[in-house]
Amino acid sequence: MRHTYPCPLRWSDMDAFGHVNNVVFLRYLEEARIDFMHRLATADGNGSFTGGSVVARHEIDYLRPLVHRHEPVTVETWVTKIGAASMTVSYEVKDAEQVYVRASTTVVPFDFAAGRPRRITAEERTVLERYLVDAAEEAFAA
Repeated sequence: MRHTYPCPLRWSDMDAFGHVNNVVFLRYLEEARIDFMHRLATADGNGSFTGGSVVARHEIDYLRPLVHRHEPVTVETWVTKIGAASMTVSYEVKDAEQVYVRASTTVVPFDFAAGRPRRITAEERTVLERYLVDAAEEAFAA
């Protein structure tokens, strides 16, 4: 299953070449990831995913330029890996006709009070598994 986030384009997202700047796509991914994690936190009802997290890694493939328009793009988000103390979230930034960006982020749950990473709880793992897409299945779909 994938989480869907409608992401508006802002005029300030454009660069001198008239398309969305490469750095802005990271903001789109962040917005979608926060929306995804917030929905997970409220869906399980036990306070999971509320302690915070940090980004350990981004990978991004820019497939085609995206120019300004009034309609939002869709950012689809899903989980491709769940480790003991990290997860990989994957994305596609797209519309009905094409995919503009494919990306992934390694996210580490973080205990800010203790100042260190923490493990993924059993409850969090259960919720994340609903959005888990096998890497082979993902490669086939691309």
